[in-house]
Order: sequence, then structure tokens, then C-alpha cells
Amino acid sequence: MATDPTIVKICGLKTAESLAAALDAGADMVGFVFFGPSPRNVSLSEAAALGRLVNGRARKVALTVDADDALIDAISRAFAPDILQLHGKETPERAAALSARTGKQIMKALGVSGRADLAAVSAFEAACDWLLLDAKPPKDATRPGGNGQAFDWSILDGFAPPRPWLLSGGLNAGNVADALARTHAAGVDVSSGVESAPGVKDTAAIRAFVTAARALS
Repeated sequence: MATDPTIVKICGLKTAESLAAALDAGADMVGFVFFGPSPRNVSLSEAAALGRLVNGRARKVALTVDADDALIDAISRAFAPDILQLHGKETPERAAALSARTGKQIMKALGVSGRADLAAVSAFEAACDWLLLDAKPPKDATRPGGNGQAFDWSILDGFAPPRPWLLSGGLNAGNVADALARTHAAGVDVSSGVESAPGVKDTAAIRAFVTAARALS
């Protein structure tokens, strides 16, 4: 039986070289971070220049963390994202308001460390177009997200929400096929797993990740 191709998102892109590697490898989504504390943060002008290079070859994703309306509006004008990724403590009401304000698709990232965390998913189903399940950040973390750490994928046994969802957290070319086989996620999201140093993408690792993620498609 044919299956839908795995959606692959390469996040935290900062250079034309790494963006080209993601696009040439066939990534479906390319993510850009608008959050100052992150080593992957891009300015509005940098994002605008990189966004023009995408030229419709993939969906552009703008990652924000509890951004106010002024920043969302500035990102929308400069970068024209296809998807707004909310990676902070945004509520379903905030997600719905941003969808109405921008007319963009909304992806909500939710941290997972136990099965009880999946209860939050249902609250976002009506407000979001996409869900992203990531590892919860360590207690001493200064940034949201899994920070390169995987969570126990067995938590997702039987998980089948009505919205398409991506798996994130600790993924790399060596484990992504196993992750997909275990979780049946619609897609995968990677950032640090294709880097040689924080915020520095490795073009060979990007190509290897996309190839490995598509092996089961």
C-alpha cells in the first residue's frame, strides 16, 4: 500500500549555502528562527534575502517564541512566511488570533516528556494547521524546544491526532528512519541534528538526513 511521502523540515537555516543544500535535497519546509537568544536567530533583513532564494521550492516557516503582534507583523511583511511556528507558551486562543490576523497556516510546537503531555494536543486542534511534538527543554535551558535531545517515542504509541504532525527532538540521519517507523509521524523536523556546531549547518548532514527520512516513503 502506498504511503504519503514523509514531510521533511530543516529548521534554523541562516546562510544561502545551507538553504541551497536543504532545497536541493528536497526539503518540504525550511525554517527560520526569529528569537534573539537562539544561535540560529536571523534578522528581518537576513530572512528577507534568504526567503527570496526559496522561490516557491519549499514552504517557508517562521519560528517565533511568544512574539507580540508588532514582531509578527514585521516578519509577515519582510519574510512572507507560509507557516508561523509558535514555539513558546502560546495558548490556543493566541494561535487562533494569529491565524486570523495573518492569514497564515499555524504550527504549534508542544513539549513532550510523558503521555500526559499529549492532552494539550486536543486544545490546539481547532486553532492550528500543524502540530510539532518536541522534547521538553531541560530545566536550566534558556531556549524552548528539545535542545537536541530526543524523548521516549513509546509515549506516542497509538497517537493519531486529526491534524498532521511533525516529530522533533534529537533527530539525525542515523535515527530518523527508526523514529518514523516507531511513531508514524507525518513528518520530521531537524535543526541541531544537521549541524557541526550550534547554529552552523553541515550541508552533507542535511543531504543525509533528507535521504534517510525518505527511505520509508
